[in-house]
Amino acid sequence: MRESAAERHARLLALVRGRGTARVAELADLLGVSAVTARRDVEALAAQGLLDRVHGQVSWPGRRVEPGGASGAGGAAAARRSGEGLVLGLLAPSATYYFAEVIRGAHEAAARAGARLILRISDYRPEEDRARTEGLLSAGAQGVLVAPGWRGPEDRPAYGTWLAELPVPAVLLERRAEPGSPLDALDRVVSDHGHGVLLALRHLLGLGHGTPLLVARGDSPTALAVRAGYAEALATLDLTAPGPVVDSVPVDQDPAGFERAVRALYEAVSAGRVSAALVHNDVDAIEIVRRLAELGVKVPEDLALIAYDDEVAALADTPLTAVAPPKRQVGRHAMELLVERLTEDRAEEAARRHLSLLPRLRVRSSCGARGEGA
Repeated sequence: MRESAAERHARLLALVRGRGTARVAELADLLGVSAVTARRDVEALAAQGLLDRVHGQVSWPGRRVEPGGASGAGGAAAARRSGEGLVLGLLAPSATYYFAEVIRGAHEAAARAGARLILRISDYRPEEDRARTEGLLSAGAQGVLVAPGWRGPEDRPAYGTWLAELPVPAVLLERRAEPGSPLDALDRVVSDHGHGVLLALRHLLGLGHGTPLLVARGDSPTALAVRAGYAEALATLDLTAPGPVVDSVPVDQDPAGFERAVRALYEAVSAGRVSAALVHNDVDAIEIVRRLAELGVKVPEDLALIAYDDEVAALADTPLTAVAPPKRQVGRHAMELLVERLTEDRAEEAARRHLSLLPRLRVRSSCGARGEGA
């Protein structure tokens, strides 16, 4: 089976971590790839803050030592309290798109605490989550942040119970547990996607549109949370959906399914049932806008549109208004919580926490409103 980019990135990070410093040409030989591929991988990982790159070499990010740091026995105790010297693990389903910012936030918080972060990528294969997390523990991780590679609701019970049995502190990242389940007793930090959907609907209603139609994927926890948030927002606002949720799929994976989604939205607009839509995610939204234009429906003249994720929404031909989950802050707060778990006074352990962070709405051209704002 051909190695994915995520797997190659994980191998590259492991090589640099083991050596401390390596030349890009050396990494290309060790990975069995071209120098161009190795250089591109290094640039991508350095941009995420996972590697330091200087003059053709890459190195594992060093610990920060604050000026005037303590020393001696008192300094050692202070270091333990601050997280200095800790080795922490992070399991993410991807190192790109949505999770690149989550990883960056976690890495920055670990560096501030003086801890070292080890990364594993599951590539959305939940059946491998446990083995990859055990790999983090074998590499010395004393605590872990875990964003399981769940794709649908059936994955949570099938590939999640082991998390509650880990021998080290764990924080669930951008994932919600079943209420009352063993996983529900873990610390977790998540984006409140329901709040994000409500922001989008209120904004479109405030511009004078009828109830917006939801176009959404169904292949990730975020997509499912957006769908659930849509139903909750309709109930909160005492609205009736203008039609069934349109099932979106990536055009490169399922061209026929993508065309069905576009046609469903096109017909709703043409029939006058819909003048606004919320689309998950950015990439699908950009492709949908392009295809609608070919069919004669223009954004925002004929359809006000808001995307969900705000990863590449601003780069569309017509910059897309988008809901922006606080991805970087999720990673940062989760890491800070994990460090606190590992350095707190065990005699008086703090209560477990479920922290929800609120997304923002970034207003651009696609909804027909002017300016960029929150």
